[in-house]
Amino acid sequence: MPKAAAPALPQFSVYNTLSRRVEEFLPLERGRVKMYSCGPTVYRDAHIGNMRSYLMADWLRRFLETQGYSVSHVKNITDVGHMREEVLDRGEDRVIAAARAAGTSPQEIAAHYTEAFLRDESKLGILPASNYPRASESVVEMVAIIERLVEKGHAYESGGNVYFDVASFPDYGKLSGQQAEGLEESGRVAPDPGKRDQRDFALWKAAEPGRALKWTSPWGDGFPGWHIECSAIVSRFLGERIDFHTGGVDNIFPHHEDEIAQSEAALGHKHVQAWVHGQHLLVDWLKMAKSTGNVYLVSDLEDRGLDPLAFRYLCATAQFRSRLNFTLASLRAAQVGLDRLRAKLHEPEGRLTKKASADAEVVRKKFWAAVSKNLNVPAALAVAWSVARSRLPGSIKRELLLDFDRLLGLDLGRQPARPESLGSEVAEIVRARSGLRKSKQYAEADALRAQLIDAGYEVQDRGATTVVTPKSEWRRAEPQISSSDDVDSLLSREPALEFTVSIVARQGCAELERCVTSVKTWLKDTPAEIIVVDNGFDEECHVFVDEVASGDERFRLFHADHFLGQAAARNVSLRQARGRYVVFIDTSVELRGDIFSRLRAMLEDQTVGIVGRWGAVTDDLRTFTEAKTSGDVHAVEGYLMAFRRSVLREAGLLDEKYRFYRHLDLDFSFAVRNRGYRAIIDTTLPAKRHEHVDWEATQPEERDRLSKRNFYRFLRKWEKHPELLTAGPVASR
Repeated sequence: MPKAAAPALPQFSVYNTLSRRVEEFLPLERGRVKMYSCGPTVYRDAHIGNMRSYLMADWLRRFLETQGYSVSHVKNITDVGHMREEVLDRGEDRVIAAARAAGTSPQEIAAHYTEAFLRDESKLGILPASNYPRASESVVEMVAIIERLVEKGHAYESGGNVYFDVASFPDYGKLSGQQAEGLEESGRVAPDPGKRDQRDFALWKAAEPGRALKWTSPWGDGFPGWHIECSAIVSRFLGERIDFHTGGVDNIFPHHEDEIAQSEAALGHKHVQAWVHGQHLLVDWLKMAKSTGNVYLVSDLEDRGLDPLAFRYLCATAQFRSRLNFTLASLRAAQVGLDRLRAKLHEPEGRLTKKASADAEVVRKKFWAAVSKNLNVPAALAVAWSVARSRLPGSIKRELLLDFDRLLGLDLGRQPARPESLGSEVAEIVRARSGLRKSKQYAEADALRAQLIDAGYEVQDRGATTVVTPKSEWRRAEPQISSSDDVDSLLSREPALEFTVSIVARQGCAELERCVTSVKTWLKDTPAEIIVVDNGFDEECHVFVDEVASGDERFRLFHADHFLGQAAARNVSLRQARGRYVVFIDTSVELRGDIFSRLRAMLEDQTVGIVGRWGAVTDDLRTFTEAKTSGDVHAVEGYLMAFRRSVLREAGLLDEKYRFYRHLDLDFSFAVRNRGYRAIIDTTLPAKRHEHVDWEATQPEERDRLSKRNFYRFLRKWEKHPELLTAGPVASR
């Protein structure tokens, strides 16, 4: 069947952030599209959240090119510093800081991460841009625009810095919808005395003494502000008017808002026809951030044996303006879907008919029409699957799917492993099974199929043909969990044991070994279980964790495929707890004697809901101090905490917004006390607290930030309950 070009469509519509509606696309120049995408700042690797917005731009570009447009696509490389909220205490931007940390020059750091970014784009099937201009190569053009803005009265100099005068541009806020009145420059901690108005933003900044990256200007040595490079690069490489400007939603304000202001004030006219923004990629429903331990790179996907194009497939399942929640479980499912879609290109040829050819053209038009309506890639992917599952001849399926792949970019033509590449023993089983199927001995054939699956192969029957392919390592590995919801809750059942000991480990093999050994020593013959949750443990510790679990019927191990967060990991053990009493023990704690009989005795008092070794007291919920004596406390500290399983049913599971461990114990203690129970400690319990590996591994500034975030979450929740400031019995609510 001859390859047919995608039909020319009279309309293509896409959501324009500027107009806040889906608009028909009308090119500025017939047959040509000028498109700009905000590129990476090259002081570190781009994570997959960044890459989602580049995938959106790639689908936009691919569609335009399939419709016959010549697309000039520019993507800048930010290799100069801007000193916004990323400023370090010593006054350096992160490009310079990364260079110093690596013992190399800023230029070498920028070159290294530029190459890494381009490799990641290639792995994700993103077409190379027409041009990747470095910001450092357009500083002259930036200075020229700033001079023009000063001449026109839209900017002013102050102490070697140049600021844009927001009040001089009445349309400021038209992209983001925020009014100029009351706006502050994003990321400012303290007012800038050099500004006439705190709403104004920097176009040029004076270089501090000793700065490595700086350029000459009419206002002295300095460096460009955050926004000016995009205005200069767009004008230099694409002209004063362009069709599309793309980026993530986090670019809308202040970056793109400020870009509009400075570009239109300098040019005197509109410079972008349509602004197209992609929504956030979330991880466990949280924004991706290094501080929350949920950042993934393309290389992280490969290290887990996954095809980076599986991530592209996953992104294709959600509209670009919708948030997408990423989990490794969803990525594995995407890998399965991608593998199966590719396999559909290698089905038997079949018989060509006029009806099949006519049906093919109908579905082809349906595919391209789906994309033409606000870049609806998920709808187009659904059409591709309708072809894959259809009864169309294999040759037509292959032609259609390869045609669609011009947009999808999933490398659908990649050859799967063939049966002849299998070992002779496996090939003999496949032949024997085929013979059983032909003779309709289905029970015997199914037994051989199960044998192949157990041996690590995937078996697919396609008519009379059987395709057997080795499963990738990630599909043969021990099952892992991606969230606490992945495990069943046993809380409604009667307790089957006396104790459940919950240990969550993220790092520190030696600490985990010390903790587990001490627990085993003092549990002795007590009917109990030890649940260890591998909360994204370091790879080198996996063998140790498995060895600890082997040969001990009381030991239960759950592997998480990434860092779930402290509360979610604890909830895994809570959902699975079978003990009458549940004990949290941190890996920093070593038992020096029998604590279990004493914990049981304390919890036999039905007025007591939660007990432990260490506790905290407060007068105002804002300042907590460690309790020095045994007795009632406001909160039991999470290093060693125990409670009846029945109390958990009343207080509820832990709040999974607490990803960092700090203040999680306060929140849970208050939840228990809010049900009318007391919290008490016994400071004579034989337990020793060692260095806390999570705390020591966290940078001081991150400790403060994460602790404050959790504290204010706790405060907002419990300041409405002043009665809980009384340590002791509380009237049940």
